[in-house]
Amino acid sequence: MAASGVARTSTAGPGPGVVVVGAGQGGTDTTAALRARGYSGPITLVSDETAMPYQRPPLSKGYLSGAVSGEDIELRSHSYFSALDIDLVRGDRAEKIDRDAQSVLLASGRRLPYEHLVLTTGARPRTLPVPGAELSGVLTLRGLDDAEELRERFARGRSLALVVIGAGFIGLELAATARKLGHEVTVVEALPRAIARAVTPEMSARLTAEHRRQGARILLRREVTALHGDGTGHVRVVELDGGERLPADLVVIGVGVLPNADLAVDAGLLVGDGVIVDQHLRTSDPAIHAIGDCARFPSPRAGRHIRLESVQNASGQARCVAAAVLGEAEPYTDVPWFWSEQYAMKLQIAGLTGDHDETVLTGDPDGGRFSVFCFRAGRLIGVESVNRPADHGIARRLLASGTDLSPHDVARPGFDLKTHPRESAQRTKEPNPV
Repeated sequence: MAASGVARTSTAGPGPGVVVVGAGQGGTDTTAALRARGYSGPITLVSDETAMPYQRPPLSKGYLSGAVSGEDIELRSHSYFSALDIDLVRGDRAEKIDRDAQSVLLASGRRLPYEHLVLTTGARPRTLPVPGAELSGVLTLRGLDDAEELRERFARGRSLALVVIGAGFIGLELAATARKLGHEVTVVEALPRAIARAVTPEMSARLTAEHRRQGARILLRREVTALHGDGTGHVRVVELDGGERLPADLVVIGVGVLPNADLAVDAGLLVGDGVIVDQHLRTSDPAIHAIGDCARFPSPRAGRHIRLESVQNASGQARCVAAAVLGEAEPYTDVPWFWSEQYAMKLQIAGLTGDHDETVLTGDPDGGRFSVFCFRAGRLIGVESVNRPADHGIARRLLASGTDLSPHDVARPGFDLKTHPRESAQRTKEPNPV
């Protein structure tokens, strides 16, 4: 749904208040958290899309397959915004931040004064710098417009040759959905393994094996050198390094995203792979916060500034910002968690597993129910689980409260994470032997 004019649900009163730029998960949840905490001033939520605010995770799964509708993925309804006296501005882009005047200028010419400004501008897909990337049929999957085009093409009643460039979460979720719909799928990844930056080698191997078992072709350590079209300008061939040519009716590029930080750059805010914020998610201007995919924040778990692309992170940071606006600022320390659904595999990740130096695998990998426990210097830093929701839930609690769980504990025969907290408590009560 391309922006084609300005639609408003406007009930907020005059005067400065909170302006939120970006109506994705983080932006919408910020408005909800403000009202839930009792904020009574004006709130304006600005979206450059004409659609009602919506969830992004289903776009590569249920929405793409046709199992869920546009209404099903709406984050909030018209009546929600009206009832909470929130001015929802749709189909209008924020063009400029005037920090001296504390106002935001929209493309329509409307100027929004603010006392507090929250940037939740998200991210955009990286492009593929190869010849032919501009051909018809070369798509990305980030927003509702992208998903609608792909859904319409998938539903035309014939099997398509789909080439997905990039074996990240979006690429593999899209590949799984396309295979279930009966399309031929090839995934091309330049790195040595799938989702290499986000999961362990053990998890990469299991996910890759399942995609291949389901009939998808997964090509690792391969790079795309060119895309070739037919006489109508539609893509027909993906050329790889070494000269191999893959037939393609559709190509979807999923090689990562870039934070939408142009507004912040133009306003003179501190930016570096995202808008730089402090532990309270404030930018270099204390009247402006940034959260979600566009923000780079200090993570006590990673020990450095990081940028996370997840629903949990956006929602947690929304609550943190709402508290700060109301003078109840607390550092953002939530345990990161993520999920992905591919075929019958529901992957859930608690914590940040990228810096591990030791892993222990438990459960039944061949049966599709297992967890990978990740440690650094003997300390648990994250758990990756497939179809073991109890492990995921307990891991999140342990990571939040602290745990003495060791690699040796997990490797013990019969280890069960559900009983570990009780066993650990019992050991601490036992007297030391004389």
